[in-house]
Amino acid sequence: MKERLIGLIKTYILFVCIFILQKPLFILYYSSLYAGTSWTDPFKIIWNGLPLDLSLAGYLTAIPGLFFIASAWTLSKTLRRIWNGYYFFIAILLAVIFIVDIGLYEYWGFRLDATPLFYFFSSPKDALASISIWQVLGGIVAMILYASLLYVLFLWIQKGIWKRMKLPYRRLSVSGVMLLLTGLLFIPIRGGFTVSTMNTGKVYFSSNQRLNHAAINPAFSLMESLSKQKDFGKQYRFMEAAQADELIKNLVDPSVLDSTAMVPDTLRTTLFKTERPNVIFVILESFSSRLMTTLGGEPDVAVQMDSLAKEGVLFTNFYANSFRTDRGLVAILSGYPAQPTTSIMKYPRKTQNLPAIAGSLRDAGYRTKYYYGGDADFTNMRSYLMSSGFENIISDQDFPVSERLSKWGAHDHLVFNRLLEDMKAEAADTASAENARPFFQVLQTSSSHEPFEVPYRRLANDRLNAFAYTDSCVGDFVKRFRELPQWKNTVLVLVPDHLGAYPEHLNNLSVDRYQIPLLLIGGAVSEPRRIDIYGSQHDIAATLLAQLSLPHQDFVFSKDMLNPASPHFAFFAVPDAFGMVTPDNQLIFNCEANAVAVDEGSTKGKNLLPGKAYLQKLYDDIAKR
Repeated sequence: MKERLIGLIKTYILFVCIFILQKPLFILYYSSLYAGTSWTDPFKIIWNGLPLDLSLAGYLTAIPGLFFIASAWTLSKTLRRIWNGYYFFIAILLAVIFIVDIGLYEYWGFRLDATPLFYFFSSPKDALASISIWQVLGGIVAMILYASLLYVLFLWIQKGIWKRMKLPYRRLSVSGVMLLLTGLLFIPIRGGFTVSTMNTGKVYFSSNQRLNHAAINPAFSLMESLSKQKDFGKQYRFMEAAQADELIKNLVDPSVLDSTAMVPDTLRTTLFKTERPNVIFVILESFSSRLMTTLGGEPDVAVQMDSLAKEGVLFTNFYANSFRTDRGLVAILSGYPAQPTTSIMKYPRKTQNLPAIAGSLRDAGYRTKYYYGGDADFTNMRSYLMSSGFENIISDQDFPVSERLSKWGAHDHLVFNRLLEDMKAEAADTASAENARPFFQVLQTSSSHEPFEVPYRRLANDRLNAFAYTDSCVGDFVKRFRELPQWKNTVLVLVPDHLGAYPEHLNNLSVDRYQIPLLLIGGAVSEPRRIDIYGSQHDIAATLLAQLSLPHQDFVFSKDMLNPASPHFAFFAVPDAFGMVTPDNQLIFNCEANAVAVDEGSTKGKNLLPGKAYLQKLYDDIAKR
């Protein structure tokens, strides 16, 4: 009995110690991020992160607890092999999670959750495109070394326990006591006896999010995230359904509540010269307002975008919906807000029920086509695009191998060239009835993404140079497109998929982290203007369709930004937080910590309740699709 009791306690304490020691290793690896912190902060991190460590150690000790019960009946070599096999599996699992988490934190800005798994399993090649082969090999070596160290520790503890264990005389009594002690692991697993169960938010203790992140156990964060992937209808229950229903009425476009709602002609803002212009979306990888001097950003980076802004319609208070491409695409093309805990693109059964600009325009007689130099199967993109109404998708496999020189496929200038060549061919084929129809085309760039290897050199900083390259591709495309007959009847919509890469070490819980440009140019645009109305990527759908005099009430979360009767706000979501921004209140709520992270403006707190209602109704909608 005594040997088994001590063995169970030793096993539990060993797991806890491993998780505690991982924290200073994480801080040491990212020493530049924690350079300004106090010498007491690592101790606070360890102390506040302890609940998650105790909980996960409970989960991992439960199986050895059952082994100790089995050892009261047999001490066979088979049991020992199974026992060692469990430790071997756990050593590998913990090593992989720890090393992957350390490697990704620089890029993601949050501790490991289920998100990277989605990207990796949909396309391992693209998931690893941001890092070099040496980083991959270094990571694998680190995993092997760390897993080996953990396994040796487990075997060392187990060997000492195994030597002293003997078959007891009172097997039932020993088994009953060990079962009870194993059952007591439920207490740290659950986090005590309070109403709330253990969750990642319990470790948050500081206004400095880096300190909170360091306290998180990445294995627990991953486990918690995986458990939240499908039960959408039970997530983010901030209030009674009736209250959320009432609040959402003030947060949606008038046409959603009344399909006959029309904007009076005297109040209508008309941006286009014709009712049915061609429409081209250029979705710019990772661009932000900070790259444009026009919007108060860096000089001499996006010089072409700055120049084009003088002749187009520039939205100056516009925000990305999230932090990754798959979320941004759905927001832009389907008018559907991003989610904090998942990506709806992960669920083809649900995305096929989403409205989409391509589908609406196809029904109105438009031809639809999508251009992307990378893998269109990454993150289930192809299934989403096809179900959205795109009739043709050009991706990496449609370019010669000699042109797929980027880790993401074909460089941006080659994708723009392909679009131009196709439009030249259409312009030459004047007899085709098909080409007489207006077109909706989307071009998605990829070169301004890690590892920032582009066939261009103008700026010393690799990140800024990659953005300058894509910006030069846009400028060259527009210059050549002006010479084609389609230009005079085309609206070109330039919008980023999200903000990323610059500046470095982005803080997810910062309002300006999501501010991006939205620029409309082209021969069909009436006149240059700046629009200061607040909006997000998911508002593009309703705004564009309204300009084309097409119905948009099916886009329940998308608002016509140019309708004075529409509510004007920006909304964004990241793991695990949401933000709502209006001129008088800029608010970010950390759902994980159940606390307001940012609250600024003349009417602080104003957006908290509406933001909660908006997110709750969004998850209600996901559950129904």
